[in-house]
Amino acid sequence: MNYIDSILNRITMYRVALYYLIALLLLAGALGFFHVLPYSPLAIAFSVAVLIGSSWVTNLIFAKAWRAVPSSASLYITALILALIVTPVAPTDIAGALFLAVLGVWAMASKYLLAVRGKHIFNPAALAVGLSGLFLAHSASWWVGGNLALLPVVLIGGLLIVRKLQRFDLLLSFGFAALATVAITSASPLQAVWTTLLHSSFFFLAFAMLTEPATMPPTRAMRIVYGILVGIWFAPALHIGSFYFTPELALLLGNLFVFFVSPQARRMLTLVEHQVLANATHEFVFTPNRPLAFASGQYLEWTLPEGRGTDQRGNRRYFTIASAPSETELRLGVRMSKPLSSFKRALLELPLGTSVSVAQLSGDFVLPKDPKRKVAFIAGGIGITPFRSMVGSFLDSKEGRDAVLLYSNRTVEDVAYYDFFERARAELGMKTVYALTDDTRTFPGAYTGFVDAALIEREIPDYHERTFYLSGPRSMVLAFKKTLRALGVPARRVKTDYFPGFA
Repeated sequence: MNYIDSILNRITMYRVALYYLIALLLLAGALGFFHVLPYSPLAIAFSVAVLIGSSWVTNLIFAKAWRAVPSSASLYITALILALIVTPVAPTDIAGALFLAVLGVWAMASKYLLAVRGKHIFNPAALAVGLSGLFLAHSASWWVGGNLALLPVVLIGGLLIVRKLQRFDLLLSFGFAALATVAITSASPLQAVWTTLLHSSFFFLAFAMLTEPATMPPTRAMRIVYGILVGIWFAPALHIGSFYFTPELALLLGNLFVFFVSPQARRMLTLVEHQVLANATHEFVFTPNRPLAFASGQYLEWTLPEGRGTDQRGNRRYFTIASAPSETELRLGVRMSKPLSSFKRALLELPLGTSVSVAQLSGDFVLPKDPKRKVAFIAGGIGITPFRSMVGSFLDSKEGRDAVLLYSNRTVEDVAYYDFFERARAELGMKTVYALTDDTRTFPGAYTGFVDAALIEREIPDYHERTFYLSGPRSMVLAFKKTLRALGVPARRVKTDYFPGFA
């Protein structure tokens, strides 16, 4: 599993999804060649080409008209999803080709026309096939879910996507709700459940479409509700009079729910400051075009202008917000470890005044609502950014929360925000211990060694009363979790920082 995680951590979520869809289409082409599927490789390839072409042209036109920052990965993902849920057509089928072209246009146009301040409301592929069923009497066939030969790749690739996103809560809530509703609304419950698992859109919808970050709720509780709602509406026997629900309609209704519970729109930010915080650690300060309401510890998807930072992982990354909610500017702390990715090189070279966009505010790595609850922060390297935000909120509100910070780095030069946390020590009495693994120099709060059980017991003697927050490289976070488990800290009082993608 560690080997799989190491590979996934090098690839953005969008790339994992893209490779998943490409693998399914390549396998479908091979199966079609051997007549296992009723679609020829030529028909599959032609359908993909038409969908990509119409989607690309439409997206280009709308992006220029709206002066938006487009995402090529998102475009291809939408087109390939459509290719897998709409029956392929042969090159000689002119009407079929026009129909596919219309789907591509509708899907891309929906991102701009059915959007509120840059945030699209509906899954583009689901909306396109939903509209085709409503206005053209041509529903999606969901052929990707109807053949057992495709099922292993659907499952394996889909689980990789969910593992990358760490959204098993969403997958399980959808699965239980869908299968329970299928069983309840069927005269033969076991047969209906079996058919749903083996011969329906169940898995592909869950893995490839339900998990789209742009239309996903920002918190775990809302994700579970979202999964349950889509699962209930997914059941094919569920109907209101003569109106029956379809997979795409279930997802679209779920998208509406998400929009109302997480109405944050895309924001444009202007770079106003760039400074070096520590060894190979930089901070970028932005002013937003509109205020952004968030909680300390949450993260955003950051998109560089098209043409900057674009490589095989795209021009988008997820980063935690380092500023406190009360600050008017948004701070982004980034570790510039070598070799630098194209994204980080482009970020370093951004001139002041450059605009970037942010969206998909999410995360449950937030402070307890009860200010009397004791907390302990353990950070490794650039994992300090959410704690900079949290402590900033303490300073701005003069809130005397009982908090302790253990901050691990290799040397003194690697410590970021030192003056900031010393200010918290002076004004709030908050203890910060700087654990230096490769440095014996001393200064107030310094400790030579690793963050281990002995350090926790010595510096946080009431650790059994605290809620722990862990942030940093994933391997380090897992090590911290093991240490706390060995000390008898229950899992419910250990929160870890995770977001779908590493820079």
